[in-house]
Amino acid sequence: MKVKEKILHDSQGDDLAAEKFHVLCDSNHYLSSAGIYYDREPYANIDAVHVTRFLALAPVGNKDKQKFIHALSPTPASKMASAEISAKPPNTTLSPYLSSDETESGNGAIKRSGDNDSDAQYWRYDSSKKRQKHGDGDGGDRLCFKFMSSGSCPRGDKCHFRHDAEAREQSIRGVCFEFLNKGNCERGPDCKFKHSLQEEGRGFSGRSGSGTGSSTRSKECWFCLSSPSVESHLITSIGEYCYCALAKGPLVQDHVLIIPIEHVPNTLSLPPESEKDLNKLQSSLKAYFKRQGKEAVFFEWVSKRGTHANLQVVPIPSYRASSVENIFNLAAKKLGFTFTTIKNDNNSARKLVGMNLDKNQSLFYVEVPGGTILSHGVEENEKFPFQFGREVLAGLLNIADKADWRNCQLRKDEETKMADDFKSQFKEYDPNN
Repeated sequence: MKVKEKILHDSQGDDLAAEKFHVLCDSNHYLSSAGIYYDREPYANIDAVHVTRFLALAPVGNKDKQKFIHALSPTPASKMASAEISAKPPNTTLSPYLSSDETESGNGAIKRSGDNDSDAQYWRYDSSKKRQKHGDGDGGDRLCFKFMSSGSCPRGDKCHFRHDAEAREQSIRGVCFEFLNKGNCERGPDCKFKHSLQEEGRGFSGRSGSGTGSSTRSKECWFCLSSPSVESHLITSIGEYCYCALAKGPLVQDHVLIIPIEHVPNTLSLPPESEKDLNKLQSSLKAYFKRQGKEAVFFEWVSKRGTHANLQVVPIPSYRASSVENIFNLAAKKLGFTFTTIKNDNNSARKLVGMNLDKNQSLFYVEVPGGTILSHGVEENEKFPFQFGREVLAGLLNIADKADWRNCQLRKDEETKMADDFKSQFKEYDPNN
């Protein structure tokens, strides 16, 4: 140990090499020229979300009998979930390549002459094929790995890659990054991640699948009743065309979903008989909540990717009902857009939203107490929070810590009891009873 400390203390380092490794941000850095064994704590990188592990090996047959061989089994980043890549061990330190000024200021980014090389860092995890030069710096429609891993990107609007909140949410749920980015995965059945889009409230389970064909879709969809993945203990009412289920990780008590039995991408384009079934459940839930001194707020995220539709229903105290439309408009203003407002004349609001639905873009809409609908078509590359509706209502109800459903997960026995309690109280209002 004294030998190692002396060598490390006497070493002057190399500024050029330090900058090189600071920029490259490799996940593992091996050294043999120091003549000692040294296993450093992992350190955080500035321009990448993963940590780097530094290991120096001693010469073979060294007199101090220091370790000269090291076995490892690396997993390509392209085969890892974003949560695995960005995980930081408890003993993670700052980067040793930061200058004292950078450490004190908290800004460890080394300024470089151009963006192209550093932008490549955001894409270098795609090992399925050789990376191409950016040329004019345009990343096209490729996803920003930094944003996908951490939810933010220091380049902001200057980043040449796509910041897609919905794609990141799918990645968190265990969907293959390559599948999200290119629409297919060259690893096929050997990939340990999902090759189909996953519904809200469902986390990563490590199951794989090709994601092709209706049979695969039905098997992997959490909302298809024929799927082995459906959580039947959450179901509270089943009609001929729609069913009702408690939300996974509910925002409040009696937070439920109205779900078409058929695997359709939204509830705005349902056949007349399915729409009638959905309207019955809406009316019954409104009456049920009204008895409790509450009003129902309905909202839906219509994805252009075409997941199984679900209309979320959140009860709020009646005295807050008049504030719902205003708080959604304020939230929209903060994000830089304005809702299209559709008054519920002759119960036609939902129909009008459906008539103007663009299948090439995602849509968010919310039906506030009174029937008025606020809708917003999400433009390509627009930064729109995937859980926007839930986040706004969490703010209205002063329960911001519950904005993310993952903070509200319950044990299965707790979910079962909640579902049984709901069914018991909703029984006299249930149109399918």
